[in-house]
Amino acid sequence: MIKYLLRLLIFVIIAFFTWSVGSVVVYKYVPVTVTPLKVIRFFQNFPEAGFHFSSKWVPIEKINPSMIRAVISTEDNNFVEHYGIDYDAIKMAIKDNRKGKRLRGGSTISQQTAKNVFCLPSRTWIRKGFETWYTLLIELIWGKKRIMEVYLNVIETGVNVYGVQGAAQKFYKKDAEKLNTYEASMIAAALPNPRVRNIGNPSSYMVSRASQIRVLMRKIGPIEFD
Repeated sequence: MIKYLLRLLIFVIIAFFTWSVGSVVVYKYVPVTVTPLKVIRFFQNFPEAGFHFSSKWVPIEKINPSMIRAVISTEDNNFVEHYGIDYDAIKMAIKDNRKGKRLRGGSTISQQTAKNVFCLPSRTWIRKGFETWYTLLIELIWGKKRIMEVYLNVIETGVNVYGVQGAAQKFYKKDAEKLNTYEASMIAAALPNPRVRNIGNPSSYMVSRASQIRVLMRKIGPIEFD
């Protein structure tokens, strides 16, 4: 019995390793159009949004660079330097949360991308373990440019709205490559809670937050990927 269970465990580990590495390799070249979050949100949003979706994959070259600066400045300042996990950001988040400041997370753009593409949107240590594994894989296999490309195409930006192209077309009636600095900062301001923060009807907080993001965007300047 013990030998059988041990063999089964080894088989499961090998199968998962093969599947996870293989799927990451495939998505290095293939557009990511379906994610676990999209499927779950479809059923959650169906009474309100029906079958309507605003989501279209575009290569990173078709996304205005201001959008890249906006998400880096607000979501992951050290994106181009870290290897998927920003330990300094995690320590700062824990410190601020203990002091009772506004709750913040320590997840990097790489971690968010891994979670959106490969994991269910649950809050468990098991999911976090899978997220960490996939984060390391995409950092190794994809590289920063591909991670940013996938991130900007799969992030939730509204009710049944995904990616910056989807947001640009729905809320600004233009393509992502035509977004200006204000529009990019407004999309970035909605990302922590896009189902509540309506880009099409921004609250005073969103307008203020977008203004702060534009200041940060000017500080970090142009972003270059290897």
